Amino acid sequence: MNGNGNEHPSFQFFTVSYLTRVGNLIARNLSGLRDGLEKCNDATIFHHTFQSLSRHHFLRRGFSNDFAQWALAACNRPELAEALGGLDIRDYLSLTDLRKDLLRIVGEYCAAHPKEAEQEAFEPFYFCEDIEVTVPLGMEARNLEEFRQGIEHLSHASLYFHFISSRLRLHLQTNDFSVWLSTALGKNTLAQRLNSVDIYTNTLDGVRTRLIELVHQEATR
Repeated sequence: MNGNGNEHPSFQFFTVSYLTRVGNLIARNLSGLRDGLEKCNDATIFHHTFQSLSRHHFLRRGFSNDFAQWALAACNRPELAEALGGLDIRDYLSLTDLRKDLLRIVGEYCAAHPKEAEQEAFEPFYFCEDIEVTVPLGMEARNLEEFRQGIEHLSHASLYFHFISSRLRLHLQTNDFSVWLSTALGKNTLAQRLNSVDIYTNTLDGVRTRLIELVHQEATR
């Protein structure tokens, strides 16, 4: 969001891409997953949770984080997968806190099921990490209509960057769109409505459609 000399700052849209790097950590069983969660860096936690939500968002089945998906598909541990998949990334403002809960869930399961924790998985889990590259789109919004048009033309990656992963950058349980609507335009109710759009029961296209609907309703009042 940039100021441009007008009455309020404009919203500047960004595009984002992620360069994925496979790390040295590999889990061949649940104990290995626990150990890997302790040793891996924050970029790895981001890749397998926040970024995996973006990668799997066009799917309506399965789990949205890689740890849960692997626990189910490679280890056949549906109860563990459910617990890992039940973590809502919207609740986390830091990757440190998210890592603690992931580690707690896997650690407790391994302690309660030591035999299963050592059983070799059908396929190993490779810990990866993301390097984020952001670039301004050269597109900005100064009012609700320009904002609506901007959202219409955003790629999935840009929408994800501004609406989902922005929580970690802002350290707030909100998103770039809602912050701008509230602080720049004084649209507090609209900001809250946008922030309440469910990212789990919608695809990214569904999220986009709902955001556009809410902005249009506000603009035509």
